[in-house]
Amino acid sequence: MNQASKTLVDRALHWEAATPNAIFLTQPHAQGVDHYSWAQALDQARRFASYLNELKLPPGSHITILSKNSAHWIIADLGIWLAGHVSVPLYPALHSETAIYVLTHSDARLLVIGKMDETAAWPPMRERLAATIPIVTLPLAPAMESTRWEAIMQACEPLRTVSQPAPEELASILYTSGSTGLPKGVMHSHGAMESGAAIMSRSYQVNTQSRYLSYLPLAHVAERVGVEAVSLCAGAHIYFADRLDTFAADLRRARPTHFFSVPRLWTKFYQAVNEKLPLQRQQRLFRIPLLSRLLRRAILKQLGLQHTRIAVSGAAPLPQKLIDWYRQLGLELLEAYGMTENLGYSHLGQVGQFRLGYIGHPQPGVLARIADDGELLVKSPGQMLGYYKMPEKLAEDLTPDGYFKTGDRGEIDASGRLRLTGRVKELFKTSKGKYIAPAPIENRLGDYPKIETVCVTGPSRPQPFALLILPPEIRASSRDADPRAQLSAELEALLGSVNENLADHEKLDFAVVLDDLWTPENGLLTPTLKIKRAAVEQRYLARADSWADSAARSGRRIVWDLHD
Repeated sequence: MNQASKTLVDRALHWEAATPNAIFLTQPHAQGVDHYSWAQALDQARRFASYLNELKLPPGSHITILSKNSAHWIIADLGIWLAGHVSVPLYPALHSETAIYVLTHSDARLLVIGKMDETAAWPPMRERLAATIPIVTLPLAPAMESTRWEAIMQACEPLRTVSQPAPEELASILYTSGSTGLPKGVMHSHGAMESGAAIMSRSYQVNTQSRYLSYLPLAHVAERVGVEAVSLCAGAHIYFADRLDTFAADLRRARPTHFFSVPRLWTKFYQAVNEKLPLQRQQRLFRIPLLSRLLRRAILKQLGLQHTRIAVSGAAPLPQKLIDWYRQLGLELLEAYGMTENLGYSHLGQVGQFRLGYIGHPQPGVLARIADDGELLVKSPGQMLGYYKMPEKLAEDLTPDGYFKTGDRGEIDASGRLRLTGRVKELFKTSKGKYIAPAPIENRLGDYPKIETVCVTGPSRPQPFALLILPPEIRASSRDADPRAQLSAELEALLGSVNENLADHEKLDFAVVLDDLWTPENGLLTPTLKIKRAAVEQRYLARADSWADSAARSGRRIVWDLHD
């Protein structure tokens, strides 16, 4: 690969010329599986670029992609760049109001719609979008009035003289997930999108034989850089997942050599294996040398991870016992940290340098330090150009010497490894005047595998309390008295254990098991499954007195809030 390449466009054109027949993208669908070589993918991207040129859009126009992950998501992204424009990804799970806000705020000229979940919310959203902006629909998109991709491919010749942007030019505007308010448009250059991905591809030996499964939103920086950009840099093969019910089969088809996921999925893998082979029996079998090796390989093969050289978890802390379990299987599982503002290129665990409670070291080229107030400051090769239409915000978020104020509280050990201790703005004050950092307490509760999501809250109350969301299967079984009594006892013990290690003002007064779902669709989670703390507190804080009374009457600290 030409080391002088400075953009992902340069990288894509290199592979089109050097390995035209190698498979770049594999897309499963209801009728089968489609494979796209580098030559085929770039041919379609060039045809889309020709179509965009025919529209006579001003250079650098903003074009939005609203779609679940698919081969044509990436092909459309490349076509936008080849025509000299800027791509603006949208999360497919966005509310229609937020989607319209982003389309308007970003000054989008065209909307590309791809694969979507046709839920009850889709028809009204489709109508609002159609009335707002011209639309192109990709293969696998829902039926709607639009210019269809297939028609563009037939009508347009591949664009031969394509735009080859300078590294400093704007490549993409990535909107934040909106956990603290309206999404902000983070602007990134072509050079930034290439540089961090190029370093990662070299550090973790990604090459033309490497395989990825793309299923986390490509609108999110982790997937956009860690899968799309890294694959463009290294010439790797990207597989896609079709549907939730085919995910296991899609993963086994891909046999990824590198795999990125979030704690929720790592937990589900763990629970699924333990349901078939209880943990105590696993431990007994693992002590038998020959059988242990065969069993570990069999478990990883069942998960589709038998060829995975590097696995990464991000977005939230992963319980230590899960990390230990995967490492016992022989999976090199590391944790990562980054932000939209630095293209996710910040900190990543290193092979053989694991420390309990710490994410890992700065990636090559990253500088990090802790401010006097405990805030983590980072300077990264992936640093943003700024926020779209918010020039003053960039000045607020940078130190005079150019470090980005992450908003995360952290500690750095003598070796340079990072440990996160909470969010600066998530601190809340109890009625006793004491400040609480909820994240460390949430992490301790979240280590318990029967809890899916947890929020520690309680501003202006004497003591904090916790809101717990259980996985659907556990929530369903807990409606019966005996399983609920057993789970209550386990949660009481968990709460006691957590409180033992907290200062008096931090101790949890009680915990509420909610019979609710928190999802991006109902506005309580971001599209990346982070808690929207303000929305959660607005919905539930008014019920805190009632829950506290219930806990006091029962003499127990676990309160069940079950729907009739």
